[in-house]
Amino acid sequence: MSISAADYFRAKLQCEIDVMEVAESQPGSLVVVDTRRQSSWDHGHIPDAVHIPTVDIPALAQELIPVGSQVVVYSWGPGCNGSTFAALAFAELGYSVREMIGGIEYWIRNGLPLATATAKGTVQSKPDSLVTAHTS
Repeated sequence: MSISAADYFRAKLQCEIDVMEVAESQPGSLVVVDTRRQSSWDHGHIPDAVHIPTVDIPALAQELIPVGSQVVVYSWGPGCNGSTFAALAFAELGYSVREMIGGIEYWIRNGLPLATATAKGTVQSKPDSLVTAHTS
């Protein structure tokens, strides 16, 4: 079965979300899930994200994420497909899920806030002008 390019890209856009759309979303409208291992979470994650490593999604999702939530998953970045596996796991459980393209790498490169295991509050880096038009 073959689909048109337009149908493919329309479907793809329904399954992806970029970092700025996540950052600018209404508070509480999305449940953002970091799907990386514990050490990566400790190193830095999106503030208010929920931590569920991909392997644990089938066991923990229904306990931690209310059914009917709009879930957004992320992993490291464009060179990692961990969030694709995580999105599939959530979709198979019946969740409405989107994958945050660019992952935490592009969150950081856009100069957005980051929570860490050691910092009180959040830390923020200067936006990388090569990847964003976002200004602080």
